[in-house]
Amino acid sequence: MTTPASPEGSSTTGRQPQDHNPWAPPPSSSSSAGEVRPLPYPVPTGQPRNGMGITALVLGLVGLVLGLFIILFWISWLPALLAIVFGSIGVSQARKGLTTNKPMAVTGLVMGIVGLLISVGSAVFAVVAVKHVVDEARAKVKESKEERKSAAAEEKARHLSFGETYTFGNGLKVTVAEPAPFTPDAFAHGHAKGNKAVQVTVTVVNTGKERVSVPTGLPDVNDADGASAELVIDGSGRQKVITGYVLPGRTAVGKYAFSLPPAAADRIEVEFSPDAMRWDDAYWSGPTH
Repeated sequence: MTTPASPEGSSTTGRQPQDHNPWAPPPSSSSSAGEVRPLPYPVPTGQPRNGMGITALVLGLVGLVLGLFIILFWISWLPALLAIVFGSIGVSQARKGLTTNKPMAVTGLVMGIVGLLISVGSAVFAVVAVKHVVDEARAKVKESKEERKSAAAEEKARHLSFGETYTFGNGLKVTVAEPAPFTPDAFAHGHAKGNKAVQVTVTVVNTGKERVSVPTGLPDVNDADGASAELVIDGSGRQKVITGYVLPGRTAVGKYAFSLPPAAADRIEVEFSPDAMRWDDAYWSGPTH
């Protein structure tokens, strides 16, 4: 069989051109159609930078919570201050359209400000409290020193020489006279042979406006060695014990005899209090004759 010839007289069995694409669309029949251009690629946009707002919110919350504890004020100011810084940056970025969490940044900023104010207030409160404690401690120390000083002065004031007067808190003025020699009678009790007997005279004057009870009107006497002297009782009637009440403006006088050993009879100390349950003893001391 013979192959028909092409109209141009060439054979159809010839090779196709090398640039022929069998899958290409057919050429446009209109010569006036423009060339089809590819669509442009979209311009890439960055992700919103919301880190500042989130950081401000977290730090503001931490600073606010820590500020509620007064003892933690010294660390609460730092996160609160950082929350203000990051919150301000976040708000600025939001105004430029770089972030989408402006409310979060504003909240963190506000919480930072509040937390910083609380921290400052806690610091002021702590300083005032510490100052108050220190002042109170100093006042107690000063008061204690004054009390000791007053007690020492009072103790010194309660040690007198014979013939001097001491006024008790109930208004009674007490004077102990210099001891005088005393000779017990033959029926004396409490006086050993060879001892020295002395008489102690106690005078009590009521300087107040009300009568005052004297429940303990008997003095104690210590010899030169500090030992208690024996009270001498005889039938001469020369001893007199202060008892009962002392009326306003009145005077009560008590006379007592004591026996002293010869080796410790050159000096004595007399202790006396009108009411030993309320008032400490006053002391009179001096030589005997």
